[in-house]
Amino acid sequence: MASRVEIYDTTLRDGTQGEGFNLSLQDKIQIAIKLDDLGVDYIEGGFPVSNPKDEAFFRQIREVKLKHARVCAFGMTRRRGVKAEDDPTLKALLEAQTPVVTIVGKTSDYHAKVVLNVSLEENLSMISDSIKLMKSAGRFVVYDAEHFFDTFRSNPEYAVRTLQTAQEAGADVLCLCDTNGGTLPEQIAEAVETVKRQTSVRIGVHTHNDSGLAIANALAGVRAGATHVQGTINGVGERCGNMDLLTLIANLQLKYGIECLQPGKLEKLTETSRYVYEVANMNPISGQPYVGQSAFAHKGGMHVHAVQKDSSTYEHVSPESVGNTRKILVSELSGASNIAAKAGKKFNIEHNKEVLRQVLNQVQDLEHAGFQFESAEASFELLLRKQIGHYKSFFTLEHYRVVVFKQDSQTPLAEASVKLKIGDTPEHRVAEGTGPVDALDRSMRKALKNHYPTIDQLHLVDYKVRVVNTRGESAAAVRVVIEWRRKDAQKNPEFFGTIGVSANIIDATWQALVDGYEYHLIHEEEGGLFPPTGSAV
Repeated sequence: MASRVEIYDTTLRDGTQGEGFNLSLQDKIQIAIKLDDLGVDYIEGGFPVSNPKDEAFFRQIREVKLKHARVCAFGMTRRRGVKAEDDPTLKALLEAQTPVVTIVGKTSDYHAKVVLNVSLEENLSMISDSIKLMKSAGRFVVYDAEHFFDTFRSNPEYAVRTLQTAQEAGADVLCLCDTNGGTLPEQIAEAVETVKRQTSVRIGVHTHNDSGLAIANALAGVRAGATHVQGTINGVGERCGNMDLLTLIANLQLKYGIECLQPGKLEKLTETSRYVYEVANMNPISGQPYVGQSAFAHKGGMHVHAVQKDSSTYEHVSPESVGNTRKILVSELSGASNIAAKAGKKFNIEHNKEVLRQVLNQVQDLEHAGFQFESAEASFELLLRKQIGHYKSFFTLEHYRVVVFKQDSQTPLAEASVKLKIGDTPEHRVAEGTGPVDALDRSMRKALKNHYPTIDQLHLVDYKVRVVNTRGESAAAVRVVIEWRRKDAQKNPEFFGTIGVSANIIDATWQALVDGYEYHLIHEEEGGLFPPTGSAV
C-alpha cells in the first residue's frame, strides 16, 4: 500500500445531489474554506455549465486564499459530433479558471451505444479530445470513469481501453467509479489490481453506498493500489449516499498508518462533520462512526466501569484523536459507575456508594415512568443536585394557564398566563404565542427577566414529543424533550437537553421548560463551575 492517499472532496457537487442536502452560494464558499482548513487535497466545486450558482461559486472562490486544497471544476466529455473547442460544457470548464478539471466519461459500451447513441470508437474520441483540450490549457486533469466496475465485469477489455485512451490524452488521475454502488470489495480489488498493471498514472476510486459497502470498497481499492479517493463529508449524496470521507480518513490514518491529512488535522474531523451538518441545516447522525455524538457513548454499567479503568476496553480508538469526546449515559441500564462518571469529581460523590445507589434507583423509577435521560442530561444534573443538596430553586409556581383560541379558518392564537413567586416578589405575566409552547415560554421569560436578565442568553433549539404508552391512545402519557442553546459567562455556546413526562402535554412541556431555566440560572450563578453536559468525563 502507498504511504499517502490523496483526498478528493465532492460534497459541493456530488453531495448536493442527495435528497434534503441543499446549499446556497455562501454555504458552498464557507464549506470550501472549512474543507481547506481540514486539509483535503481537492475540492470539487460544482458543474459550471449546469446552473448560475456554480458559475458564481467559481468566480468567488478565486478571491479566497486557500492554504492547501486545489479547486476542481466538473464536467462531461464533449458532445457527439461537436469539436471539443466548440463544446459549451468544456468552454465553461475553462472559463471557471480552476487549476484542476474533472472530466467524466462513459466506460460502459452499453451506455455509449444506447444513452449517447455513439459508436465505441467515437466514445473513445470524445474522451481523448476533451482531455487534450484541458491539458493544452494547462489544467491538471482527473478522469472519472463512470460505471467502471460494472463494465469491468461485463466487458473488461473495453473498460480498460477507455482508461488507456484517457491516459494517452494526458489524464493525471484515472478515477474508477462505482456509479451504481453495487460492487463488492473483492471485485473492487480485482479491478484496481488489473488497471494498475495496464496503466501508469495515479489510480483513484469513487464509491457509492447503495450496498452499504462504500467505505469497505474504498479501503479495498486503496489496499489494491489506489492512491486517490473521492467522497463527501458525512457521506451525503444521491440515493444511499457517497463514501464518507471522514470515516475513510480515520480508518486510513489510525488503522493503516496511511497519511491523508497534514499533522494535527485529524482532530478536526468531528468539528468538520458538525459544521457541514449545521450549514446544510441537517440533523447529525448520532451513530456516525468516529464523529457522531454517540460514537463514544457508554450506557451499560459494566461498560462504564471498565472504561473508567481503561478506555480501550470498549473504545477502539481515543475519541480525542478525531476531535470527539467520551459520553457517559444515564438510564435504567446504568450502574453506580455511570452515576459516578456523570457526577464527576466536582460533586465529590464518586466514592459515596449510598448516594450513588439512591440516585440510580431514582433514575430507574423515573425511566419506568417514561423518562429518558440520554438526551436530557441537564434534567439529570438537576435530579442529582436535588439528591445531594446542590440544588437551588429560583422561583416557585403559583399557577399557569394556557388557552388556544381558534375561529373558523383563522390561524389559532395561543395565550399563556403564569404566576410565580420570586423571593418575596409575585410576578404575574401574560403572553401570546404562535402555539402553547411559545406562549408559555414567552410568559415565563417576562416573569423572570427583571430578576434574571441573563435569561435572554437561553434559546430553545428543538422540541420533540413522543407517546410513552401507546395503549392509552389519546390519554397516553407523553415525553417532551427540549434542546437548548445557552452562553455562559465567557460567551461560550453550550447545548443541553431537558425532559418532562405527563399525560398532559402542556404539563410535560412545563417540566422541561422549568428544568431549562433552572439549569441555565444555576450555571450562571456558579460561573460555569461545572462542565457542559455531554463533555468528556
